[in-house]
Amino acid sequence: MPDQTFGHSARGFATRAIRSGQDPCKATGSTIVPVYQTATFTLNEIGVTKGYDYSRSGNPTRTALEAQLADLEGARFASAFGSGMAAVNAVTALLRSGDHIVATLDIYGGTHRLFTQVLPRYGITTTFVDMLDLEATRAAITPQTKLLYVETPTNPTLKIIDIRAIAALRREKIIVAVDNTFPSPFFQQPLGLGADVVCHSTTKYINGHSDVVGGVVITDDEAIAGEIKFHQNAVGAVPGPWDSYLALRGAKTLALRMREHERNAFAVADFLSTRDDVAEVLYPGLPSHPQHELAKAQMTGFGGIVSLRVRGGAERARAIARSTRIFNLATSLGGVESLICSPEAQTHASLTRKELDVLGITPDLLRLSVGIEDARDLIADLQQAFDAHPLAQRDERELTLAAS
Repeated sequence: MPDQTFGHSARGFATRAIRSGQDPCKATGSTIVPVYQTATFTLNEIGVTKGYDYSRSGNPTRTALEAQLADLEGARFASAFGSGMAAVNAVTALLRSGDHIVATLDIYGGTHRLFTQVLPRYGITTTFVDMLDLEATRAAITPQTKLLYVETPTNPTLKIIDIRAIAALRREKIIVAVDNTFPSPFFQQPLGLGADVVCHSTTKYINGHSDVVGGVVITDDEAIAGEIKFHQNAVGAVPGPWDSYLALRGAKTLALRMREHERNAFAVADFLSTRDDVAEVLYPGLPSHPQHELAKAQMTGFGGIVSLRVRGGAERARAIARSTRIFNLATSLGGVESLICSPEAQTHASLTRKELDVLGITPDLLRLSVGIEDARDLIADLQQAFDAHPLAQRDERELTLAAS
């Protein structure tokens, strides 16, 4: 395998996205990193490689992707995986039986399932805590705690967790990991805020085109990187060269796309905020967001996810989700196309009703992944979907009484 230390450059973000790990091919001069569609590599001598011997252990296309993403997070090490959940699982591979995790309360449903239904089989337990409450977070840490797992902004209620404050709670031998999928490295740099490890579902904003499933774990800690790399090779949940190539290509335009996602998300959030038949709009960029000031301090932008609570209950929310024409009714996020989903029924369907209620994931909650189409078309699409399913008369009466 090649040396997996990737230098961090001082170049601008967009330059790094296009250049890091992507020098012209030394053999052919190819400007673009080739797709090394091979399972194995021919050797001239036993035990003497040109850096690669078997694609599970390392592939030049994957190496280029890892170098690119490490540099975008300001780190020296990255390991790419076949899915975001494989990347999250690799973070937990740093733990041993008897260890304990303190995790963000309102976390992605797939991560919640891993922490509650899989890890306990191996003697690893998790306490979920509202990390907005630092004292509650501190109280949840035990002598067995080895991982503080943070997701911010949270999915799908978009709470903002103070990464610096959580990192300050760490004790000896505790690792702080941050799922940075929602903001992407363009808008948030957790390692610079005190985190030890960053993970992403590269399926989302990094690839950006909804045609690849992947994940990555990034760190600037050599010892942690070594354990993650060992796990990557031992378990083998790696992306193939074509998936690596597509994610690499997608990430080149991350800066451009994130600016457009955010601009459109602001427009959509502003529009929804004007509607009486929307009970609440959740977007960190709005001054009404409870952690708006923290988001301004911690992030360089607010991302492209907007959540909302629809007046009229579950049936109206579902009817609206079915009626959009530009927003596709689909799970996932971060692609150039806009998506709408019901977190209760889709992204967090593995949770119990009681767990959903604690998290505020109610049947009237919808999550929008705002794409980069024309903002006026997105607003017009939401307008027609809402207007096609007006509030029932009883709901209008309740709204009138509340306003008075």
